[in-house]
Amino acid sequence: MPADEGTIQLSAPLRAADLRRAATPVPVLFDADVRRRVECGRDFLREVREDERPVYGATTGFGALVGFAGREEEADQCDNTLAHLGAGQGPDLPGEVCRAALLIRAWSLAQGVSGVSAHVVEGLAAMFATTFVPAIPRYGSVGASGDLIPLAYATQALRGRGHAYSGGRRMPAAEALRDAGLTPLTLDGRDALALVNGTSLTTAATALALDGVRACHRALQALTCLLADLLGCDPGFLDPRLLAAYGHRGAIDVADGMRKTLAGITPSGTRALQEPYSIRCSPQLLGAAEDALRYADGVVAADLAGVSDNPLFFPDDDLVVHGGNFFGQPAAFASDVLAMVTAQLGNLAERQLDLLVDPARNGGLPPMLAAGPGRQHGMQGVQLATTAFVAELRHAASPAGVQSLPTNLHNQDVVPFGTQAALRAYDMAGLLSLLCGSLAVGLRQAAHVGARRPTAPGCAALLDALAEAVPPVDPDRPLDADVRTAAELLAVWTA
Repeated sequence: MPADEGTIQLSAPLRAADLRRAATPVPVLFDADVRRRVECGRDFLREVREDERPVYGATTGFGALVGFAGREEEADQCDNTLAHLGAGQGPDLPGEVCRAALLIRAWSLAQGVSGVSAHVVEGLAAMFATTFVPAIPRYGSVGASGDLIPLAYATQALRGRGHAYSGGRRMPAAEALRDAGLTPLTLDGRDALALVNGTSLTTAATALALDGVRACHRALQALTCLLADLLGCDPGFLDPRLLAAYGHRGAIDVADGMRKTLAGITPSGTRALQEPYSIRCSPQLLGAAEDALRYADGVVAADLAGVSDNPLFFPDDDLVVHGGNFFGQPAAFASDVLAMVTAQLGNLAERQLDLLVDPARNGGLPPMLAAGPGRQHGMQGVQLATTAFVAELRHAASPAGVQSLPTNLHNQDVVPFGTQAALRAYDMAGLLSLLCGSLAVGLRQAAHVGARRPTAPGCAALLDALAEAVPPVDPDRPLDADVRTAAELLAVWTA
């Protein structure tokens, strides 16, 4: 049957936007074409088993113990797969990451080359119409042989073991399944291995991190324009001839967008001939970030369109292929790039706020943008917090994808640590959003304490939206909630 626009179809290409939608209940369609494809792969697995051809994980042990026989009974082999992977530690991962990972897993299995039972994919699809979220501990994956430990927790929860959330409440998984109206999954050894032997968690966290950093990148373009207009800067640093001579596509495109936002600006004529780098070099910095984000776009798109599993089954070629499609190196590199981009965008936001609160550089506005310096302190606390945020970003920007540490009796003698890279990038995107919100609150406060009314209509509209959402700091008050409000507004404003 045809799907409405709100439905995610397992027969269609998976998009990054689908991952955000999957955070809350959404219909996921397991249609007849997907069923036929999955059942074909399953039938081929049966033929291979009947021919007594070797299939990793179906009759063997796992990882370094592949040379030993597994358990004879299918249900026991499922337990054999999952029980030893219950070794994760740490706080539960965010629900949106868990559900996004399972959507990616469902899509990968739905391609029909994993040899899984049709009811497994159907059961995964049914979960998304509910609020069910498996409780997955943060630590334990190296991003090779798939996200084995975290996906094992997810699989066990779908079987009614361990813990899960329903309606936002943490409880035993069996109770959460009942509360959500779901039936526990029944798995054999191949089903269990296929559910864990992929980098779906790494891909999910990378994609969500990319989405968050892109939103902040758009916000910083708009905020930089508002800063330039409030201060009365000359927009010559965005001249198209200048950027064409620079030659970098991202910078050219970013500058084009910023010129549109600043259309109608009237320079004050009181600024120095050349602005500080945090304004003058913003198209070059933001443009380089754009080029890097486009690389990450390509990696995420490929991961969402690819099958992450081992082994793979190709019935038309009578072929079972054992290989390494569970190796998360692409996402590891992309997440490391995201981390570097995020840290430098954080540097930019923090430096722009520092410029804004400094009376030696902000065109004579009061120090810390305080309405009554000394009796009030304006943005002083927020600036302290942004300094801490930037320090966190810089500390986290060290590459994870080159930290290979052999494990599993040297079966996994090189690993990408993509899960660490992806989850770290996801966390960093959240901090960058708060930096953008902090800068936005500062810009709104600058208008209150004497900055001119923006002359570019696009900048004036953004300032008006911020002024409506965030009251002026007069007198002093805690600004933590205001920073979050401004960050949320920017995400919507620039979407």
